[in-house]
Amino acid sequence: MNKIIELMFNRVFLVILLISNFLGTIYGYYWYKGQLSITDWYFIPFVPDSPTATLFLCILIVLILFNKKWGLIDALAFTTLIKYGVWAVVMNMLTFMETGFISWVGLMLIASHGIMAVQAFLFLPYLEVKPVHFYITAIWLFHNDVIDYVYNQYPVYGALADYSSHIGYFSFWLTVFVLVLLHCLVVRHND
Repeated sequence: MNKIIELMFNRVFLVILLISNFLGTIYGYYWYKGQLSITDWYFIPFVPDSPTATLFLCILIVLILFNKKWGLIDALAFTTLIKYGVWAVVMNMLTFMETGFISWVGLMLIASHGIMAVQAFLFLPYLEVKPVHFYITAIWLFHNDVIDYVYNQYPVYGALADYSSHIGYFSFWLTVFVLVLLHCLVVRHND
C-alpha cells in the first residue's frame, strides 16, 4: 500500500495521470456533443456527467501538483468519479445483456469508466473534506439526478430506454452510496 501512496505523490506520475485524464475529459465532452447540441443552455452543466467528473479530477491533480487543497473539489472528484464510473459500467453491461452484442466502444467505455472509479480511491490519502463540502456535494449530486431523471437529460442508451425509471432509481441509490463512502472514508476523519 505504501508503494501505491508513494506513486500517487510522484510528480511525474501525477503529470502523466493529469494528461491522460485531461485527454479523456476532452473526448468525453466530444462524446456528448450530439446531446449537448439539443440541450437547453441551463441544463448543459449537468448533462456531461463523466467528463465533468474527470475534470474535477484534473483540477484535484493540479492542486496536488501546486501543493494546494480545496475540499469541495476533493469531495466532487471522489463522489462523481465513483458514481459515474460505476453507472457507465453498469449501463454498458446491461446494454450487452439486453442486445446480446458487445461492441469495442462499449468495452472501451467499461474500461475507462472502471478506471475512473478506481482513481477515486487512489487519491484517498490526499483528500480533506469538511462537512460544508460534503453538503454542497450532496446537493450537486441529488440536483443532477433530478435534472437527469425528472427533466430527462440523462445519457440515452437506446436498448435501455424502456428502463429509464429503474435507471433513475439506481442512480439515486448510487448517489446515496457514494455520499456514504465519502462520509465514512473522508469527512469523519477530517472534522
